[in-house]
Amino acid sequence: MVKYPPEQYGERNRRRDCIGPWQARYRDPSGKQKAKNYPISEGGKKAAEAFLDDVRSRVRRREYGDPKRGEITMNQWWALWWDAQPDRAVTTQNRKVSNWTVHIQPKWGKWRLCDLEYIELQAWLTHEVSGYHTRKKVCELLNQMLRAAVKDGKRIPFNPAADIEVGEAPRKHPDELRPPTREQFTSIVEQLPAYYRPFAVFLEHTGLRWGEATALRWECIDLEANHFKVKEVLSEDSGRLFRKPAPKSAAGFRTVPLTPQAADAVRVMVDRWRPARSVTPIGEDPFALVPEELVFRGPQGGVLSRHNFRRVWVPAIKAAGLARQVRNPETGRNEWWPRVHDTRHLFATWLKDLGISEKDTQAVMGHERGSKVTWIYQHAPEDVAARVRAAMAPEAEGVRTLRAVAG
Repeated sequence: MVKYPPEQYGERNRRRDCIGPWQARYRDPSGKQKAKNYPISEGGKKAAEAFLDDVRSRVRRREYGDPKRGEITMNQWWALWWDAQPDRAVTTQNRKVSNWTVHIQPKWGKWRLCDLEYIELQAWLTHEVSGYHTRKKVCELLNQMLRAAVKDGKRIPFNPAADIEVGEAPRKHPDELRPPTREQFTSIVEQLPAYYRPFAVFLEHTGLRWGEATALRWECIDLEANHFKVKEVLSEDSGRLFRKPAPKSAAGFRTVPLTPQAADAVRVMVDRWRPARSVTPIGEDPFALVPEELVFRGPQGGVLSRHNFRRVWVPAIKAAGLARQVRNPETGRNEWWPRVHDTRHLFATWLKDLGISEKDTQAVMGHERGSKVTWIYQHAPEDVAARVRAAMAPEAEGVRTLRAVAG
């Protein structure tokens, strides 16, 4: 421009890809030419050569990542990432969408992937996301998204959410985890309306989860062999019930024995509703429930829902003199004890008292881990205290205890 001034030689187009005497040019793994410019300086040439050496080495090792690929926003990355996800259970998909739209998107949606940093993510999760379980699920989703960004052509060099901590889970006193005794549960059953008593007895004697019991079909029961098979579950999403072709885990597919009381409960409901001996395939519409095949139904013949059963359960536990409200440490809400789900805990405790091995208990209840059976469902701190006290009693004989005396 100095040697050929525009006034004399006319306007010339400036180069837009070079701001200095050194430009490092290279090709990415796709063969597209890239360039990085270095300003005028004494070390410009050395810096450009060092950059080229590093880039070429990373390309050969297949570790190269184009920095521009990490400049898309979290909103753009969510659209790409979510579209590539495999099919999940309806409840799982809806939970992830909810965590994204309620928690992650309002805060980070307009941020670029390359701008996310660990300490900012940690501070946000700690101070702006309430509830341990909510933080845990939100952190899982954020981790999945950013791990995928690292894998997808190195959009970002590392996952800034990899080491985020969600804090400690809220703890409950063992008394709040313990189920009612069998005698207490009998008093609750006596307070239930007559129609619901067979269902409550069936839960007590089988330990089924709510969705497993309400989805039980007549074809899955063998009264001659005194057992039934758990093959599917009724679940709920946004207030709508739907069929799931599999229980909670692979261990959920199981054969459960029928006690005489549980068999009688089945006979009472079968005599009332005469369910069909067929199992309609779930097909493309999981919301087609086919109540005509179900053993346990509502008083009008429809699917038995938690909401309707709660209307008779809470008055029954109050009438039995057992109801108490327990504060949930995470939500701050008061919840009624005992819960319907406590029948499952009651069943596991009953098996323990009968001397059933932990492995067999695990198989009958559909657990993948025996530790849950041991530490939650069969937890009895008084039993431990009694055993320790009995072991210490012989050592204490003949030992004088301290007593206060006047000075």
